[in-house]
Amino acid sequence: TFASHGKPCSSTIRAASATQTRSSTRSTSHTTGRFKNDAYARLVRLAAEGDREKWVGDITYIWTREGWLYLAVLIDLFSRRVVGWSMSESLSTELPLRALKMAIAARRPPRGLLHHTDRGCQYASVEYRSVLAHHGIVASMSRKGNCWDNAVAESFFATLKTELVRDLDLLTRDHARREVFAYTEGFYNRRRRHSFLGYANPNNFELAFEQQAEAA
Repeated sequence: TFASHGKPCSSTIRAASATQTRSSTRSTSHTTGRFKNDAYARLVRLAAEGDREKWVGDITYIWTREGWLYLAVLIDLFSRRVVGWSMSESLSTELPLRALKMAIAARRPPRGLLHHTDRGCQYASVEYRSVLAHHGIVASMSRKGNCWDNAVAESFFATLKTELVRDLDLLTRDHARREVFAYTEGFYNRRRRHSFLGYANPNNFELAFEQQAEAA
């Protein structure tokens, strides 16, 4: 069942209700038997060959004293840059859709870009898939029950929670929003070094790639 615009699907509501502990990290909602994109899923596990070719996305939970805050991200596999993000107290389709629209506006990806996520109902919704189709973006979904197909997004969430969330007493959702924004845009994309990138940060890695492309 697809999620209607602005409302979380029933399976997602059940998943959220079943994970009301501070150790919860992600939605476990799945759409079953509808998408069989194993070939694309295998492609995503390979290193991206160039800028703006492959994105991965996912949703996680962040606990505050006010309640859960949900974070959706899209990450460029080539540079590990977070190219789109969105935060909300609701798990509606609008949450990842805002992250997608942000990424499209900022990156202007070429048609044929590969977009990989798990089988969450937000990503399978009519609204979300129509935006992908409008921009010529190819949808790929993880194999059923296999979170490793989306390991890069999972790794970002683990890093965020280890380096930021774990040591903070987040009083409100707005407090969490400010902290996550500052970490993502002010530190992770601009200053955090990645062994995958030869210990460059995503921003500098992309600049070096562009300079090399211009010189070629």
